[in-house]
Amino acid sequence: MSSSYHQQILASLERIEQEENVRILYACESGSRAWGFPSKDSDYDVRFIYVRPLDWYLSIFEKRDVIERPISDMLDINGWDLRKALNLFRKSNPPLLEWLQSPIVYRENHVIADQIRRIVPLTFSPKSCIYHYLHMAKGNYREYLQGERVKIKKYFYVLRPLLACEWIERHDTMPPVEFDRLVDDLVPKDSQLKTMIDGLLVRKKAGDEMDYEPRIEPINVFLEDRIQYYEEMAASMPPSGGDQSQRLDDLFRTVLEEVWGKDWRN
Repeated sequence: MSSSYHQQILASLERIEQEENVRILYACESGSRAWGFPSKDSDYDVRFIYVRPLDWYLSIFEKRDVIERPISDMLDINGWDLRKALNLFRKSNPPLLEWLQSPIVYRENHVIADQIRRIVPLTFSPKSCIYHYLHMAKGNYREYLQGERVKIKKYFYVLRPLLACEWIERHDTMPPVEFDRLVDDLVPKDSQLKTMIDGLLVRKKAGDEMDYEPRIEPINVFLEDRIQYYEEMAASMPPSGGDQSQRLDDLFRTVLEEVWGKDWRN
């Protein structure tokens, strides 16, 4: 990563804290840079979790619980309030779970982030996560990869979620963020599929435009087979993931106290 962009990101996070009167607990890279296959012109997709002073939560009014900034200078920055994030934990929200294991971390309160991570295995729902990744794969496949000529870079955006489904099936844990780790673990090393994926990855990392080209039939066959398989599998899976509502509630109060002190107020 360019050091200038890293400094811009850190400065932007500090500015958000001052403008919004929040404390950012955790900030990371999401999207193609975290996945390991950015293009040369890929945005920096910065995501963060923040907390506000107690008075903000003690209100009869519903308030906006996200902070978003317009995309500018290749920086796409937005975040979720901690209460929103913990509620999404109850539903085993995959994007949030991915944030917490991003390989690129910009800011982290280690004590608080580690407390949240310890709850992840207790709230993890294989069925919910497989449905999330399957929906992502099907949408990208349907939109980009069914013609005679396809947008070749979109293969990554179908391969990655389908490999994530396979990881969940095999390991019963949240899949790693990095695409390379999924491929190395799940795609046979001497297979035609592995050779083709490696070739596409080299092209993408080298900055190849990878625009419309003839579809790669062996990869399409694999994708169609996996989509059908996980549609049938997910439908038959029992619900899972324990209710950790009380632990999440306790964690929320603990974080407020750790961040703002015993008084919890401005």
